[in-house]
Amino acid sequence: MPGRVLYPVLHTVVPPLARAVWRPTVTGLEHVPRTGPVILASNHLSFADSVVIPVVAPREVVFLAKSDYFTGTGVRGAVSRAWFEGLGMLPVDRDDASAALASLDVALEVLGRGQAFGIYPEGTRSRDGRLHRGRTGVAHLALTAGVPVVPVGLVGTERLQPVGSRRPRVVPIRVAFGPPIVAGDRFEAMPTGRARRLLTDEVMAAVAALSGQEQSGTYAERPA
Repeated sequence: MPGRVLYPVLHTVVPPLARAVWRPTVTGLEHVPRTGPVILASNHLSFADSVVIPVVAPREVVFLAKSDYFTGTGVRGAVSRAWFEGLGMLPVDRDDASAALASLDVALEVLGRGQAFGIYPEGTRSRDGRLHRGRTGVAHLALTAGVPVVPVGLVGTERLQPVGSRRPRVVPIRVAFGPPIVAGDRFEAMPTGRARRLLTDEVMAAVAALSGQEQSGTYAERPA
């Protein structure tokens, strides 16, 4: 079943069930535009983050997921593919040297369709609980597409599904959406690189205020 057909089915069942089991505390939903293109920029603590945000958000949020989840074979592969497609996720090959650029192109296509795109500016999950420096892809998207960025702060998802764990646990979760950050014409006179850096830092400061995390000031490194 194509992902676009399965999405309404899964979204009718999964969010109410997940909210009933985990009872997440959610604040700031009024900051998420109900229509039109928007970027949701979040901290990243767990594999489950890309499920938690769509579960509580008031609209569909498209995330990128590694292509391995879409290429499995047999019944297990079909179930995995249907699950991730049904949640609105799109595949990206993270091992491809050009994957970063390709993912930005995909994101711009999503925003061009007037959808909400979810992104983790840190680039990978935080292993030490701190909020790491944001990579400037989020600002590239915001400035290129001319769309607002809604910062998102997640708390507790690292305990929901710790690294290496295959099953989610029932733990307290908090999700906070902050006021949209709109670049407007503030960065028009700046060199592109500086504009992207300053906007990204502004987004990460807002995420830190929502999540309560210490900012490390360094980039997160992908595990070997």
